[in-house]
Amino acid sequence: MARASRQSDRVNLEQVSVLLIDDNPQALDILSSVCQGFGVKEQIRCNSALEATEIIKRRPVDLILVDCAMPEMDGYDFIHWLRRESPAATRRIPVVMLTSHAAASRINKSRDCGASFVVTKPLTPTVLLQRIVWLSTDEREFIESESYVGPDRRVRNMGPPLNVPGRRSGDLSTHVGAAVEANMDQSDIDSMFKPRRVAL
Repeated sequence: MARASRQSDRVNLEQVSVLLIDDNPQALDILSSVCQGFGVKEQIRCNSALEATEIIKRRPVDLILVDCAMPEMDGYDFIHWLRRESPAATRRIPVVMLTSHAAASRINKSRDCGASFVVTKPLTPTVLLQRIVWLSTDEREFIESESYVGPDRRVRNMGPPLNVPGRRSGDLSTHVGAAVEANMDQSDIDSMFKPRRVAL
């Protein structure tokens, strides 16, 4: 990502280019306003994931925010395409999936298609900014295999592991929904994403 300037506890994303994808014009306006509040000057708005694929073919961006539920190509299919079929320079772009439903199945589907993070709607600027800041310090390996392409789905040192077969003892899912399942309350989750000096 591009570098962000910071004064005291404020993060300024004025040098970050963000691709916003949502088929709901009102939701897209809200998302754009939130990003503008973060200082983002370069916003690329798309009303469909198909339109977004054409943009990504022409140029990279620093961050993508995409809604999960859209006609023709939904957010899951878009991220799957991005991770596997887009130009090599764009495949590792951080992607935040936006969803109105925090069901475990939606969280898992987002993770498995290669999303970097999941944020539930209605989103609040504070939560979204915390997740973006967290992504700027994300040091997970990028995995490329036959069955999965995307950031490592395991996150270390973020709390107690879930009782799920195949999970390493030091791992916790990157998704907030999984943290909640691990009996972490909102204050615990928020403290993990406390803004700090970072370079985006």
